[in-house]
Formats: sequence, C-alpha cells, structure tokens
Amino acid sequence: MSFSTADLCDEFFDKVRVLNPEFKPYGGKRKVEGTIVTMRLDKNNYDLASMLKNEAGENRIVVVDVAQEYYAVVGDNLMKFAQDNNWQAILVNGYVRDTDETQKFDVGLFAIGTCPRKYIPQTSGQRGVELSFEGVVFKDGDYLYADNDGIIITETKID
Repeated sequence: MSFSTADLCDEFFDKVRVLNPEFKPYGGKRKVEGTIVTMRLDKNNYDLASMLKNEAGENRIVVVDVAQEYYAVVGDNLMKFAQDNNWQAILVNGYVRDTDETQKFDVGLFAIGTCPRKYIPQTSGQRGVELSFEGVVFKDGDYLYADNDGIIITETKID
C-alpha cells in the first residue's frame, strides 16, 4: 500500500469524501484500503459477527452504522473472525471494546470510542444499504482509504 490520503485528496479533490477526525484507530493495522460492504445494526452485532465469521473478506472493509448507540459492537472475538477470514478493516459509527486486544490483530478498526458493554438481545441488521453519517454517504461497493491522516471514501479505487 503506497497511497497517502493527503496525496489522494490533493490529486482527486473532486472525487473524495472525507470522514471527520472523530474516528480513532483501535486495530493493529492503521493503513488500509478496500471495497466497502455496508451494514446497519440495531445495537446487537449478531449479523456482523456471522458475516465476519462465515464469509471470506477478500480484503474488503465493512462499514457499520449503529447510530452511535452506546454499546460496543466489535471486540476481540469479531477481530479474530475478521483476521481469520481476510477482512481488511471495520469502520464503526459507534463504539468498540477489548481495545487492548483488538490492537493485536492485523485488521484495521476505526470507531468513535470505547464502551465496555454490549447489547445482548439479538436484533436483525441490514446489509448492502446506503449509510449516511458525519456528513458522508457510504454505498456498498464504494472504496475506502485510511491512514494516519484520515479516512476518505471514493466511488471507485483511484490510486
């Protein structure tokens, strides 16, 4: 990976959407790129866990919207699933936990913050839906780049 989000923003300023700096890295990989898979959850991570555990990631990035509900949807177990199945990263519009452990996995993890509790009752999620948060629209099949300077989204791979 030889891209730089700053350079991509300079060169393709009219093609990038920049996510605000509120999202922090909690995974072992800080520089990631890949095709986006979108998922909307209602507090519980059952559908996300099932996807990460049972589906080959093929270096894709899952973007998860839980509307910033104060429950963790990713921890060490899901990071292990993601690593085992070759997912590049997880971006959560919400919270994560077990961050001392999540940093040990060779997977990117970006979220707003941490929360020690998870939501236990099982709820259903929606996959492949358009998501919009923090002024950025995410569509299934868009492309995401992240490094120490920030997170950007494009319609297609541009580097």
